[in-house]
Amino acid sequence: MSERDFPLPMSDAAAQFPIGAELPCEPPAAEVAGTASREKSRLWLELLKWAFSFPALLATALVGAAFYRARQFILDPDVWWHIKNGETILATHRWPTSDPYSFTVHGFPWIAFEWLGEVLLAFVFRLGGVRGLEFLLFVLGSAILLALYAYGTICSGKSKAGFLAAALLMPLVASQFNMRPQMVGYLFLVLTMIILARFRQGKPGTLWLLPLLMLVWINSHGSWVIGMGVLFAYWIAGLFEFQVGGIEAKKWSPMERQQISFAFLLSLALLPVNPYGTELPAFPFRVAAGYPVAQANVLEWHPMPFNEAGGKLFLILVLGFVVLQIAGRFSWRLEELALCLFGIATACIHVRFVLLFVPFFTPFLAGVFARWLPVYFRDKDKYILNGILMASVVAAVVHYYPTQANLEKQIVDRFPVKAVEYIRQHPAPSPMFDSYAFGGYLVWSGQRVFIDGRGELYEDGGVMLDYVQLVLLRPGGLDVLRRYQIQSCLLERDEPLGTVLAALPEWQKVYSDTTSTLFVRRSTAPASAPQSEKQRPAHGE
Repeated sequence: MSERDFPLPMSDAAAQFPIGAELPCEPPAAEVAGTASREKSRLWLELLKWAFSFPALLATALVGAAFYRARQFILDPDVWWHIKNGETILATHRWPTSDPYSFTVHGFPWIAFEWLGEVLLAFVFRLGGVRGLEFLLFVLGSAILLALYAYGTICSGKSKAGFLAAALLMPLVASQFNMRPQMVGYLFLVLTMIILARFRQGKPGTLWLLPLLMLVWINSHGSWVIGMGVLFAYWIAGLFEFQVGGIEAKKWSPMERQQISFAFLLSLALLPVNPYGTELPAFPFRVAAGYPVAQANVLEWHPMPFNEAGGKLFLILVLGFVVLQIAGRFSWRLEELALCLFGIATACIHVRFVLLFVPFFTPFLAGVFARWLPVYFRDKDKYILNGILMASVVAAVVHYYPTQANLEKQIVDRFPVKAVEYIRQHPAPSPMFDSYAFGGYLVWSGQRVFIDGRGELYEDGGVMLDYVQLVLLRPGGLDVLRRYQIQSCLLERDEPLGTVLAALPEWQKVYSDTTSTLFVRRSTAPASAPQSEKQRPAHGE
């Protein structure tokens, strides 16, 4: 037999299969099963170590802080009309195109520009009532703080720096933790920052989540426009390559430029995918164009209050960063600096935009901390101690979780719950004037309102200016009651207008509690109502 009859040279075949040697075979099944079991056990051990690691402990601490804030159960007055609108959409499967809740602008064009967030609120309220709202507030607050922690860690490369940045900025962001659809929009903003930071670091896998995120965002809250602005800032900054002092711009590679351009254009194309088409994407630009009366009189549109604790912390952070930048000579990317300056400027103009300042400032703060903080060494971690501390936080959350009675009391203390019960038993003559902060609750309870938190609607209809003229007791303000033929007024307990009405002979106080006061015109006062304050005190006093 010649050598070419063998598939291998004779010497190679002899080396691989010497005479008398056993042919190779598969390892025994028991050995394979044992290897797979060991691999599975090793994987579970790694997951367990990750779950009880020091970075996980820091995350648990932030969750505990979020619970402490959520336990105060701050409900924005607007939450009630949001819930009512969500309930209507769930019941009818239709989206409103005109106002159905007031008597002053009834039938005026109006769209539910936060309809998906409102459906979420209504669904949670349907399932769990006020406890459901408390839980949702806790979950969203925790998710926001954890996202800020993750963002700071990604930007700085150190979990300790990310944690300290999130913890130091927490008082600013937590001051805005109230149950509104804006909580969902704010979470989406931080997630957008995380995705873009990872993409900047050469990890494009999550970039394709942005269009899907934007599709949900456009239907949930008007802050989607900020997300698109952030995406645009990253895209445009990557078109340049330079370094001037501590500012540097890094150019996208051709592949990166194609990827981020496609993500931006796809996100833009998905904006009209909503019940209102192009009308919904246009809404934030209408608001930005100006509603001077609402912006001058609604607190969250006021400038940053530097005389208060939050304003002082904001000022300390900004000035401290300037000093550290001069002393430490840090370098920052062009897009990060542009967004940070935008966040500082908008927060100074309107205090509500401190929510933008926080994520835009996080990379700077985490970067400063990262210069002096040591890295995390996994081999030095104390998993048992971490587990004990984490269990303590969880136990505290469970133990101190508010009861149903406590949550309901907080609602009674802030909203006209008892007054609405009184009105149902002793119907107040309509139309009824109401305080701005009470309008949302009255909408939810089924009352026709003079005004509620939809400031842009009432300013378009001319009602907001009349409301301000009346409640600020400007000259001719009381004439507003006559022009709208107001027969009753539900006011906050110590509102100045209430003091004036109590002194007027044509008005009679028929109900009062620690939260609200109800006045009725004497010619339409119910027979059971007292004829004067001297004869019989108002119900509830």
